[in-house]
Amino acid sequence: MSVLDRYSRQTLFEGIKQAGQEKLLNSHAVIIGCGALGTMQLEMLARAGVKRLRAIDRDFVEFSNLHRQIMFDEIAAKTHLPKAIAACERIAQINSDIEAESIVADVNHTNIEKFIADADIVLDGTDNFETRFLINDACIKHNKPWIYGAAVSSYGLTMAVLPGQTPCLRCVFENAPPPGSSPTCDTAGVILPIIAVIAAYQTTEALKILTGNLGNLHKGLIQIDLWQNTYSKINVQSLLERADCRACQHKQFDFLVAENRQLMTTLCGRNAVQIVPSQITKLDLISIAEKLKSCGEVNVNKFLLRVKLENYEMTVFSDARSIIHGTKDESIARGLYAKYIGV
Repeated sequence: MSVLDRYSRQTLFEGIKQAGQEKLLNSHAVIIGCGALGTMQLEMLARAGVKRLRAIDRDFVEFSNLHRQIMFDEIAAKTHLPKAIAACERIAQINSDIEAESIVADVNHTNIEKFIADADIVLDGTDNFETRFLINDACIKHNKPWIYGAAVSSYGLTMAVLPGQTPCLRCVFENAPPPGSSPTCDTAGVILPIIAVIAAYQTTEALKILTGNLGNLHKGLIQIDLWQNTYSKINVQSLLERADCRACQHKQFDFLVAENRQLMTTLCGRNAVQIVPSQITKLDLISIAEKLKSCGEVNVNKFLLRVKLENYEMTVFSDARSIIHGTKDESIARGLYAKYIGV
């Protein structure tokens, strides 16, 4: 069976055909965030035949993920497998011809340009505006198309960004919404169907871009609420002419500089805080596990260490990043990190 036989039904589709399929088989997509949106994007792109996929995520699989993050199973949750690793293992089962690269890392100003340097397209699977603005800055700077998407409760929205041809994210959202002003997974929950719809829009736009069908892009900001049965597409194209967009017009990439880096992040859907040290360090997790045995129950593998403390649980990654479970208070999280890790 030839490679193209695998995609025979897809090549029958007028929008792709064999020429488009061959473009997909020579394409490289970067997915930032392997949560609900990111896992669905990865699976659809792998099945479509996008040759190279780079999956990047800072987190690990938990049971609370399983109702909406379709690539993961109970085994991955029980073993606390990093999401990027679990996603690429799933891709290998779906399509062994795909080159899937997993990166367990926090995407920030020090590494994003390297992560997207050889990408044909970048897809947003994140859960916070800071990282999305970071993606926007990096993609505008390096002329990489990217697909924004977000979903919470039964509501979602998405937009494709083609540098120089469409408005960027900061044209539409000049600043991130203030803390507490928008619903999150913590406050409103989320259902899988809205994830599927938004991820489908994101992936479809990606396929159009990768196959050269730019005329078929929806070129708007799509908003959908499945529970309330509402749909709208806002034409944002006029915003491209905004003279005051710092990213598009002034090439001021605020989120690529250290001063704008957020070191403390409250995680979506979790009573937890992530801490990223000011300097990335390679930790000896086995040695640290030995030191923490007297503090609580410790589990360690080559990717991460988990220690259960009296009222909290700490997950430490090999790059010195940590997630403190059991609090949303950043000062408490910082104190625990300093006490037990000391980096």
